[in-house]
Amino acid sequence: MKYSREQLMEAVSGQMPEKRWKHTLGVMHTSVELAKRYGADPDKAELAAILHDVAKYWPVQQMEEVIRSHPECDQELLQHDKQLWHSEVGYCVAARDYGVEDSEIRSAIRWHTSGRVGMSLLDKVVCLADYIEPGRDFPGVDHIRKQAKKSLEQGLVAGFDSTISLLLEKQKVIFPLTVLSRNDLIQQLKQRKSEVHE
Repeated sequence: MKYSREQLMEAVSGQMPEKRWKHTLGVMHTSVELAKRYGADPDKAELAAILHDVAKYWPVQQMEEVIRSHPECDQELLQHDKQLWHSEVGYCVAARDYGVEDSEIRSAIRWHTSGRVGMSLLDKVVCLADYIEPGRDFPGVDHIRKQAKKSLEQGLVAGFDSTISLLLEKQKVIFPLTVLSRNDLIQQLKQRKSEVHE
């Protein structure tokens, strides 16, 4: 990596408003807590959390250029809500701008908004931390925090349910991967439950 932890935090914090940086710090601390509780690597969780919103406040055109110029990026994402783009851009620039080549860390940055089918442990940690960090204050967040104490999967299902309900209420398009991620997590919970009862 090109940066020390402190240099990276300074570089990332300069790319967003103070309020968003406080959110990033909250995700960072919560990711480390969740990683320790559920057996993920806390150092990788912290690094992914620092970078997860690095492109959140970039101009839309700049984000589009990054996605179009990186063949590994999901080009179909450009047909969906721009709020989703920063995750994909963060995934690309983590390597390009900060020298973070670790595929687990980059994956956690990439999927922290939508999730994906077959989320890794680190993907789950950072995605859930993004929902429940202490600065979050939206209807239903306490329920998500409660579920997060039971398991990463239960916390994430509650989080995705909250997102999907909000989008339905506002009659907005639901990104298909969010639904697929939720369904996959429910299947994982069912599988785990059936294994316990065998």
